[in-house]
Amino acid sequence: MRVLVVSAPLVGHVFLLVPLALALRDAGHEVLVVTGGEGMAVAGSGLPVRDVAPGFDFGRIARGVLLRHPLVARAELAGTAGTRGAGLLFGALNDRLTDPVVALATTWRPDLVLHEPFAVAGAVAAARLGVPAVRQENALFDGRELVRATTARLTGALRRHGVAALPPPAAAIAVAPPSVLAQDGWPMRYGAYLGGGELPDWLREPGERPRVLVSRSTLTGPGGGGPMGAVVAAAARVDAEFVLVRPDRRLAGRALPPNVRTVGWIPLPAALPASAALVHHGGAGSVYHALAAGVPQLATPGPGDRRHNADLVARRGAGLALAPKEITAEALTRLVDDPALRRAAREVGDEIAAMPDPATLVGRLEALR
Repeated sequence: MRVLVVSAPLVGHVFLLVPLALALRDAGHEVLVVTGGEGMAVAGSGLPVRDVAPGFDFGRIARGVLLRHPLVARAELAGTAGTRGAGLLFGALNDRLTDPVVALATTWRPDLVLHEPFAVAGAVAAARLGVPAVRQENALFDGRELVRATTARLTGALRRHGVAALPPPAAAIAVAPPSVLAQDGWPMRYGAYLGGGELPDWLREPGERPRVLVSRSTLTGPGGGGPMGAVVAAAARVDAEFVLVRPDRRLAGRALPPNVRTVGWIPLPAALPASAALVHHGGAGSVYHALAAGVPQLATPGPGDRRHNADLVARRGAGLALAPKEITAEALTRLVDDPALRRAAREVGDEIAAMPDPATLVGRLEALR
Protein backbone atom coordinates (compact mmCIF):
# COMPACT_ATOMS: atom_id res chain seq x y z
CA MET A 1 0.00 0.00 0.00
CA ARG A 2 0.95 3.67 -0.27
CA VAL A 3 1.49 5.45 3.07
CA LEU A 4 1.69 9.23 3.32
CA VAL A 5 3.50 10.38 6.48
CA VAL A 6 2.69 13.97 7.44
CA SER A 7 4.63 16.03 9.99
CA ALA A 8 4.98 19.63 11.07
CA PRO A 9 8.13 21.14 9.50
CA LEU A 10 10.24 20.64 12.64
CA VAL A 11 13.05 18.15 13.31
CA GLY A 12 11.74 17.22 16.75
CA HIS A 13 8.42 16.20 15.20
CA VAL A 14 9.30 14.35 12.02
CA PHE A 15 12.26 12.35 13.42
CA LEU A 16 9.91 10.52 15.81
CA LEU A 17 7.81 9.23 12.90
CA VAL A 18 10.76 7.60 11.15
CA PRO A 19 10.96 4.20 12.92
CA LEU A 20 7.38 3.25 12.01
CA ALA A 21 7.77 4.71 8.50
CA LEU A 22 10.89 2.57 7.98
CA ALA A 23 9.10 -0.52 9.31
CA LEU A 24 6.35 0.05 6.74
CA ARG A 25 8.90 0.55 3.96
CA ASP A 26 10.82 -2.57 4.98
CA ALA A 27 7.56 -4.55 4.84
CA GLY A 28 7.27 -3.64 1.16
CA HIS A 29 5.00 -0.60 1.30
CA GLU A 30 5.62 2.67 -0.55
CA VAL A 31 6.18 5.49 1.94
CA LEU A 32 6.39 9.23 1.30
CA VAL A 33 7.14 11.77 4.04
CA VAL A 34 5.80 15.31 3.67
CA THR A 35 7.14 18.09 5.87
CA GLY A 36 9.28 21.19 5.26
CA GLY A 37 11.81 23.57 6.74
CA GLU A 38 14.36 21.92 9.02
CA GLY A 39 12.22 18.76 8.89
CA MET A 40 13.68 18.08 5.43
CA ALA A 41 16.72 16.68 7.27
CA VAL A 42 14.67 13.49 7.54
CA ALA A 43 15.89 12.71 4.00
CA GLY A 44 19.05 11.41 5.68
CA SER A 45 17.03 8.44 6.95
CA GLY A 46 16.70 7.15 3.40
CA LEU A 47 12.97 7.86 3.18
CA PRO A 48 11.67 9.91 0.23
CA VAL A 49 10.52 13.32 1.41
CA ARG A 50 8.60 16.19 -0.18
CA ASP A 51 8.75 19.84 0.90
CA VAL A 52 5.24 21.24 1.38
CA ALA A 53 6.35 24.32 3.33
CA PRO A 54 9.06 26.13 1.32
CA GLY A 55 10.46 29.10 3.20
CA PHE A 56 8.91 27.90 6.45
CA ASP A 57 9.77 30.04 9.48
CA PHE A 58 8.14 28.84 12.70
CA GLY A 59 9.41 31.84 14.63
CA ARG A 60 7.62 34.25 12.29
CA ILE A 61 4.36 32.30 12.57
CA ALA A 62 4.64 32.12 16.36
CA ARG A 63 5.35 35.84 16.72
CA GLY A 64 2.37 36.76 14.56
CA VAL A 65 -0.02 34.48 16.46
CA LEU A 66 1.14 35.49 19.93
CA LEU A 67 1.04 39.21 19.15
CA ARG A 68 -2.64 38.80 18.26
CA HIS A 69 -3.34 36.86 21.48
CA PRO A 70 -1.34 38.54 24.27
CA LEU A 71 -2.99 36.69 27.17
CA VAL A 72 -2.32 33.30 25.62
CA ALA A 73 1.19 34.50 24.73
CA ARG A 74 1.89 35.28 28.37
CA ALA A 75 0.66 31.85 29.43
CA GLU A 76 2.58 30.14 26.60
CA LEU A 77 5.86 31.76 27.65
CA ALA A 78 5.21 30.67 31.23
CA GLY A 79 4.44 27.14 30.11
CA THR A 80 0.89 27.25 31.46
CA ALA A 81 -1.15 27.61 28.25
CA GLY A 82 -1.52 23.85 27.77
CA THR A 83 -3.25 22.89 24.54
CA ARG A 84 -4.64 26.44 24.09
CA GLY A 85 -1.27 27.76 23.00
CA ALA A 86 -0.55 24.70 20.88
CA GLY A 87 -3.94 25.05 19.20
CA LEU A 88 -3.26 28.64 18.22
CA LEU A 89 0.30 28.09 17.02
CA PHE A 90 -0.23 24.83 15.18
CA GLY A 91 -3.65 25.88 13.96
CA ALA A 92 -1.94 28.73 12.10
CA LEU A 93 0.77 26.38 10.85
CA ASN A 94 -1.72 23.75 9.64
CA ASP A 95 -3.82 26.39 7.92
CA ARG A 96 -0.78 26.93 5.68
CA LEU A 97 0.00 23.22 5.35
CA THR A 98 -3.47 21.93 4.50
CA ASP A 99 -3.75 23.12 0.90
CA PRO A 100 -0.35 21.75 -0.27
CA VAL A 101 -0.79 18.51 1.68
CA VAL A 102 -4.26 17.90 0.22
CA ALA A 103 -2.98 18.75 -3.28
CA LEU A 104 -0.09 16.31 -2.97
CA ALA A 105 -2.30 13.59 -1.52
CA THR A 106 -4.84 14.05 -4.31
CA THR A 107 -2.08 13.45 -6.87
CA TRP A 108 -0.18 10.70 -5.01
CA ARG A 109 -3.32 8.80 -3.87
CA PRO A 110 -2.23 7.19 -0.57
CA ASP A 111 -4.06 4.19 0.89
CA LEU A 112 -3.26 5.35 4.44
CA VAL A 113 -2.18 8.64 6.05
CA LEU A 114 0.03 8.57 9.15
CA HIS A 115 0.30 11.91 10.91
CA GLU A 116 1.42 13.37 14.22
CA PRO A 117 -1.02 15.37 16.39
CA PHE A 118 0.57 18.70 15.40
CA ALA A 119 0.04 17.92 11.68
CA VAL A 120 -3.74 17.80 11.39
CA ALA A 121 -3.35 18.68 7.70
CA GLY A 122 -2.70 14.96 7.21
CA ALA A 123 -6.05 14.06 8.76
CA VAL A 124 -7.80 16.62 6.55
CA ALA A 125 -6.21 15.07 3.46
CA ALA A 126 -7.29 11.58 4.57
CA ALA A 127 -10.85 12.78 5.14
CA ARG A 128 -10.90 14.52 1.77
CA LEU A 129 -9.81 11.33 0.01
CA GLY A 130 -11.82 8.93 2.17
CA VAL A 131 -8.80 6.88 3.32
CA PRO A 132 -7.85 5.87 6.89
CA ALA A 133 -5.91 8.34 9.03
CA VAL A 134 -3.68 7.15 11.86
CA ARG A 135 -2.41 9.51 14.56
CA GLN A 136 1.00 8.73 16.04
CA GLU A 137 1.76 10.50 19.29
CA ASN A 138 5.04 12.38 19.63
CA ALA A 139 4.37 14.62 22.63
CA LEU A 140 3.50 14.21 26.30
CA PHE A 141 -0.01 15.61 25.95
CA ASP A 142 -3.16 13.69 25.06
CA GLY A 143 -3.10 13.73 21.25
CA ARG A 144 -6.89 13.88 21.08
CA GLU A 145 -6.84 17.23 22.90
CA LEU A 146 -4.07 18.56 20.66
CA VAL A 147 -6.00 17.62 17.53
CA ARG A 148 -9.21 19.17 18.87
CA ALA A 149 -7.44 22.41 19.80
CA THR A 150 -5.72 22.63 16.41
CA THR A 151 -8.77 21.66 14.35
CA ALA A 152 -10.83 24.38 16.05
CA ARG A 153 -8.60 26.87 14.19
CA LEU A 154 -9.03 25.21 10.79
CA THR A 155 -12.63 26.12 9.97
CA GLY A 156 -11.65 27.80 6.71
CA ALA A 157 -9.35 24.97 5.60
CA LEU A 158 -12.02 22.35 6.33
CA ARG A 159 -14.58 24.34 4.36
CA ARG A 160 -12.20 24.76 1.40
CA HIS A 161 -11.78 21.01 1.15
CA GLY A 162 -15.38 20.02 1.73
CA VAL A 163 -14.80 18.39 5.12
CA ALA A 164 -17.72 19.20 7.42
CA ALA A 165 -15.98 17.82 10.51
CA LEU A 166 -12.80 15.88 11.05
CA PRO A 167 -13.70 12.22 11.75
CA PRO A 168 -11.96 10.24 14.49
CA PRO A 169 -8.78 8.50 13.30
CA ALA A 170 -8.97 4.89 12.17
CA ALA A 171 -6.36 4.20 14.86
CA ALA A 172 -3.96 5.97 17.18
CA ILE A 173 -0.47 4.95 18.29
CA ALA A 174 0.69 5.72 21.84
CA VAL A 175 4.41 5.96 22.64
CA ALA A 176 4.35 7.28 26.22
CA PRO A 177 5.11 4.77 28.99
CA PRO A 178 1.79 4.36 30.86
CA SER A 179 3.32 5.03 34.29
CA VAL A 180 4.27 8.52 33.04
CA LEU A 181 1.24 9.29 30.86
CA ALA A 182 -1.74 7.24 29.68
CA GLN A 183 -2.23 7.91 25.97
CA ASP A 184 -5.03 6.72 23.71
CA GLY A 185 -4.11 4.08 21.15
CA TRP A 186 -2.03 1.02 20.33
CA PRO A 187 1.19 1.03 22.38
CA MET A 188 4.50 1.26 20.51
CA ARG A 189 8.04 1.48 21.80
CA TYR A 190 9.48 4.99 21.57
CA GLY A 191 12.21 5.56 19.03
CA ALA A 192 13.47 8.29 16.73
CA TYR A 193 15.77 8.88 13.79
CA LEU A 194 18.96 10.30 15.25
CA GLY A 195 19.99 12.53 12.36
CA GLY A 196 23.59 13.38 11.57
CA GLY A 197 26.57 13.54 13.86
CA GLU A 198 29.11 10.96 14.97
CA LEU A 199 29.51 9.72 18.52
CA PRO A 200 33.11 10.22 19.68
CA ASP A 201 34.74 7.11 21.12
CA TRP A 202 35.13 8.71 24.53
CA LEU A 203 31.33 9.00 24.83
CA ARG A 204 30.76 5.30 24.13
CA GLU A 205 32.07 4.12 27.51
CA PRO A 206 31.62 5.47 31.06
CA GLY A 207 34.33 7.83 32.25
CA GLU A 208 36.27 7.89 35.50
CA ARG A 209 33.55 10.04 37.03
CA PRO A 210 29.78 10.00 36.43
CA ARG A 211 29.02 11.72 33.12
CA VAL A 212 26.15 14.20 32.77
CA LEU A 213 25.05 15.23 29.29
CA VAL A 214 23.63 18.75 29.00
CA SER A 215 21.56 19.59 25.91
CA ARG A 216 19.46 22.44 24.60
CA SER A 217 16.48 22.91 22.28
CA THR A 218 16.69 22.51 18.50
CA LEU A 219 14.45 25.60 18.33
CA THR A 220 15.56 29.18 18.87
CA GLY A 221 13.47 31.50 21.00
CA PRO A 222 12.62 32.00 24.68
CA GLY A 223 14.29 29.39 26.84
CA GLY A 224 16.20 27.97 23.87
CA GLY A 225 19.52 27.97 25.74
CA GLY A 226 17.97 26.00 28.56
CA PRO A 227 20.01 25.09 31.62
CA MET A 228 23.55 25.14 30.20
CA GLY A 229 24.70 28.38 31.79
CA ALA A 230 23.44 27.34 35.22
CA VAL A 231 25.14 23.94 34.95
CA VAL A 232 28.47 25.54 34.02
CA ALA A 233 28.21 27.89 37.00
CA ALA A 234 27.76 24.99 39.43
CA ALA A 235 29.81 22.26 37.76
CA ALA A 236 33.15 22.87 39.48
CA ARG A 237 31.62 21.94 42.85
CA VAL A 238 30.19 18.61 41.63
CA ASP A 239 32.08 15.31 41.45
CA ALA A 240 31.02 14.54 37.89
CA GLU A 241 31.98 15.18 34.28
CA PHE A 242 29.65 17.49 32.30
CA VAL A 243 29.35 17.41 28.51
CA LEU A 244 27.63 20.35 26.81
CA VAL A 245 25.95 19.19 23.59
CA ARG A 246 25.84 21.92 20.91
CA PRO A 247 26.49 24.89 23.22
CA ASP A 248 25.82 28.27 21.69
CA ARG A 249 28.77 30.40 20.60
CA ARG A 250 28.64 32.64 23.64
CA LEU A 251 28.92 29.73 26.05
CA ALA A 252 31.38 27.72 23.95
CA GLY A 253 33.72 30.71 23.89
CA ARG A 254 33.89 31.02 27.69
CA ALA A 255 36.57 29.54 29.92
CA LEU A 256 34.95 26.39 31.27
CA PRO A 257 35.65 24.48 34.50
CA PRO A 258 38.06 21.52 34.14
CA ASN A 259 35.21 19.00 34.46
CA VAL A 260 33.17 20.53 31.60
CA ARG A 261 33.64 19.52 27.96
CA THR A 262 31.80 20.45 24.78
CA VAL A 263 30.72 18.44 21.75
CA GLY A 264 28.79 19.17 18.56
CA TRP A 265 25.66 17.45 17.27
CA ILE A 266 25.69 13.84 18.45
CA PRO A 267 23.09 11.03 18.41
CA LEU A 268 22.03 11.67 21.99
CA PRO A 269 20.37 8.27 22.65
CA ALA A 270 23.62 6.54 21.65
CA ALA A 271 25.54 8.51 24.31
CA LEU A 272 23.03 8.05 27.13
CA PRO A 273 23.79 4.39 28.04
CA ALA A 274 27.31 5.39 29.17
CA SER A 275 26.02 8.47 31.01
CA ALA A 276 24.72 8.93 34.53
CA ALA A 277 22.11 11.61 33.75
CA LEU A 278 20.76 14.11 31.23
CA VAL A 279 20.08 17.79 31.89
CA HIS A 280 17.90 19.46 29.27
CA HIS A 281 15.36 22.18 28.40
CA GLY A 282 12.20 20.09 28.91
CA GLY A 283 11.43 19.23 25.29
CA ALA A 284 9.41 16.06 24.67
CA GLY A 285 12.15 14.41 22.60
CA SER A 286 14.75 14.89 25.34
CA VAL A 287 12.35 13.58 27.98
CA TYR A 288 11.64 10.47 25.92
CA HIS A 289 15.35 9.86 25.18
CA ALA A 290 16.24 9.83 28.89
CA LEU A 291 13.21 7.73 29.85
CA ALA A 292 14.00 5.15 27.16
CA ALA A 293 17.64 4.99 28.28
CA GLY A 294 16.58 4.56 31.91
CA VAL A 295 18.75 7.42 33.19
CA PRO A 296 17.68 10.21 35.59
CA GLN A 297 17.05 13.60 34.04
CA LEU A 298 16.79 17.21 35.10
CA ALA A 299 14.27 19.13 33.00
CA THR A 300 13.83 22.89 33.24
CA PRO A 301 10.20 24.11 33.09
CA GLY A 302 9.79 26.64 30.32
CA PRO A 303 7.65 27.88 27.42
CA GLY A 304 5.21 25.72 25.51
CA ASP A 305 5.00 22.13 26.74
CA ARG A 306 8.22 22.23 28.72
CA ARG A 307 6.71 22.92 32.15
CA HIS A 308 4.16 20.15 31.61
CA ASN A 309 6.88 17.71 30.51
CA ALA A 310 9.18 18.53 33.41
CA ASP A 311 6.35 18.12 35.90
CA LEU A 312 5.50 14.68 34.49
CA VAL A 313 9.11 13.54 34.95
CA ALA A 314 9.25 14.80 38.53
CA ARG A 315 5.86 13.29 39.37
CA ARG A 316 7.04 9.87 38.19
CA GLY A 317 10.19 10.24 40.31
CA ALA A 318 12.46 9.65 37.29
CA GLY A 319 14.12 13.05 37.55
CA LEU A 320 13.97 16.64 38.75
CA ALA A 321 12.05 19.66 37.49
CA LEU A 322 14.10 22.77 38.33
CA ALA A 323 14.31 26.27 36.90
CA PRO A 324 17.83 27.32 35.86
CA LYS A 325 18.16 29.52 38.96
CA GLU A 326 17.47 26.42 41.09
CA ILE A 327 20.25 24.37 39.51
CA THR A 328 22.89 24.23 42.22
CA ALA A 329 25.82 21.96 42.96
CA GLU A 330 23.62 20.19 45.52
CA ALA A 331 20.86 19.59 42.98
CA LEU A 332 23.30 18.22 40.39
CA THR A 333 24.90 15.97 42.99
CA ARG A 334 21.48 14.60 43.87
CA LEU A 335 20.74 13.98 40.20
CA VAL A 336 23.84 11.80 39.95
CA ASP A 337 23.77 10.12 43.36
CA ASP A 338 20.11 9.67 44.39
CA PRO A 339 19.28 5.92 44.23
CA ALA A 340 15.53 6.63 44.15
CA LEU A 341 15.89 8.67 40.95
CA ARG A 342 18.02 5.93 39.37
CA ARG A 343 15.55 3.23 40.37
CA ALA A 344 12.51 5.08 38.96
CA ALA A 345 14.35 5.91 35.74
CA ARG A 346 15.34 2.27 35.26
CA GLU A 347 11.76 1.17 35.89
CA VAL A 348 10.48 3.47 33.14
CA GLY A 349 13.26 2.37 30.80
CA ASP A 350 12.26 -1.26 31.32
CA GLU A 351 8.62 -0.30 30.76
CA ILE A 352 9.46 1.27 27.38
CA ALA A 353 11.65 -1.67 26.36
CA ALA A 354 8.70 -4.02 26.95
CA MET A 355 6.41 -2.06 24.58
CA PRO A 356 5.88 -3.48 21.04
CA ASP A 357 8.41 -2.40 18.43
CA PRO A 358 7.21 -0.59 15.26
CA ALA A 359 7.45 -3.69 13.05
CA THR A 360 4.76 -5.44 15.12
CA LEU A 361 2.24 -2.72 14.22
CA VAL A 362 2.61 -3.05 10.46
CA GLY A 363 0.06 -5.86 10.18
CA ARG A 364 -2.50 -3.87 12.18
CA LEU A 365 -2.03 -0.89 9.87
CA GLU A 366 -2.36 -3.08 6.79
CA ALA A 367 -5.72 -4.31 8.11
CA LEU A 368 -7.11 -0.75 8.16
CA ARG A 369 -7.26 -0.50 4.37
